[in-house]
Amino acid sequence: MSTDNSTAVRLDGITKRFGDVVANDDVTFTLEEGTIHALLGENGSGKTTLMSVLYGLYQPTDGTIVVDGEEQSFASPRDAMAAGVGMIHQHFQLIEPMTVLQNVVLGHEPTKNGLVDEEAAREEITQISDRYGFDVARHLDTPVRDLDVGVQQRIEIVKSLYRGADVLILDEPTAVLTPQEVDALMEVMDDLRADGHSLIFITHKLDEALSAADQITVLRDGEAVGSVDSAETDERGLARMMVGREVLFDRLEREGEPGDPVLTASDLRVSGDRGVEQVADVDLTVREGEIFGIAGVQGNGQTELIEAITGLRSIDDGTIEFGGRDATEMSRRERIESGIAYVPEDRQKEGLVQEYDLVRNALLGNQTIEPFVDGALVDWPFVADHAESIVEEYDVQPPTTTSEASSLSGGNQQKFIVGREIERDPDLMVASHPTRGVDIGAIEFIHNRLIELRDRGVATLLVSSKLEEVRKLADRVAVMYEGEFVDIVDPGGVTEEEFGLLMTGHGVDEEVDPGPDLGIEDEEVTE
Repeated sequence: MSTDNSTAVRLDGITKRFGDVVANDDVTFTLEEGTIHALLGENGSGKTTLMSVLYGLYQPTDGTIVVDGEEQSFASPRDAMAAGVGMIHQHFQLIEPMTVLQNVVLGHEPTKNGLVDEEAAREEITQISDRYGFDVARHLDTPVRDLDVGVQQRIEIVKSLYRGADVLILDEPTAVLTPQEVDALMEVMDDLRADGHSLIFITHKLDEALSAADQITVLRDGEAVGSVDSAETDERGLARMMVGREVLFDRLEREGEPGDPVLTASDLRVSGDRGVEQVADVDLTVREGEIFGIAGVQGNGQTELIEAITGLRSIDDGTIEFGGRDATEMSRRERIESGIAYVPEDRQKEGLVQEYDLVRNALLGNQTIEPFVDGALVDWPFVADHAESIVEEYDVQPPTTTSEASSLSGGNQQKFIVGREIERDPDLMVASHPTRGVDIGAIEFIHNRLIELRDRGVATLLVSSKLEEVRKLADRVAVMYEGEFVDIVDPGGVTEEEFGLLMTGHGVDEEVDPGPDLGIEDEEVTE
């Protein structure tokens, strides 16, 4: 990074309190013009809050904001935009029934003779789109709801540029993107930097911060730990700054051998939502004290297989045995009561009721089981104590059980779900993408809990699109492709390249060029 650049943004001594909670504590942050500066930290470390202060969504309790050499006091995002600061939120701020054109110009419509000058708006949006290769202009008359998330994100960037933003804040911009869309976004960020824009890139992903940013500032518990040049650090150094200690990256070896079969599925056939077969003749066995991993590019039948095993989807053919009992026709409720715990792949839609507080979310799945119920009535004092024990034991922040689930960061929501499911004392844990979208500290925490389950003799079925996660945790790995198990392998005896071949449907001995992109997600460091 050049040291000759002038300062685009300086936050000096920013403190932000919400009641007794200190979200940012005396944070100083500097963004140089024409650079990308990553703001790195665990979920809940204060990254988004700090940038919301810069964007005018929050007013600082203390501290000063300087943009382009002038001290600013933003009462709203409109004030920030007027000063050239735009923010692309993790959850897009688009009105889905409206067209792309209407979303971009909303509140900033050009006029001619007292009327909206749609032709001028189209021309300016097209120029922005063409300049950065956004390919948005052809969608101007399309309702936003009809476009995929990658296009919607580009629309958000176009909207900020249309409104004159020189400084762009991107809040966890890769959280909802495919690997190909992530690569495209990184190219866009490079183009924006080359064109003189200054970017703040909020993330908890070490590899993305290192590859995209010129400089990286790490927040921990609301405080700035330090700033480093990306060329002068590595993933281990950043991880140490993020969590305040060394982080284990290596494969976790086990002692002892797995026991008897807990889950057995034979000749399973399962159809998807449109009646098309998604799982074809799958056989699997998960044993006591074993983590059985399923790897593969997402969309190859993993979701349908897990839903069939947990009772969320009926099967077309085959059998499922659990604990020596025929579980093929068991209901979802019966499977929970018989000892199957489930961490779903979508925590917001399937794992929690966002409008419920943590006490009511702790009851989910337990509402027919003693001691959560006394006769026909819920024992709410017991449920409240149970929720508090999950929050304490699994380090859920903030530690307030009366908070709605929606108020928690993604990592803390995930830790609560993992805690609730482990505390069922299951015989089988089904964990589907258990660390998706969480930071390295939460990843390590969840991995350790899964290992503890294994060592207690619990059978675990782990599904993850992150190859390194499966390789690190699993005793055996089935590679799934187009609804079938291509092979079941020892993860320690197969190279990443061989895994890549299996994930594209080829045997490891075939002379096949896997190509430059195997579609393997690597969202966080889980080596």
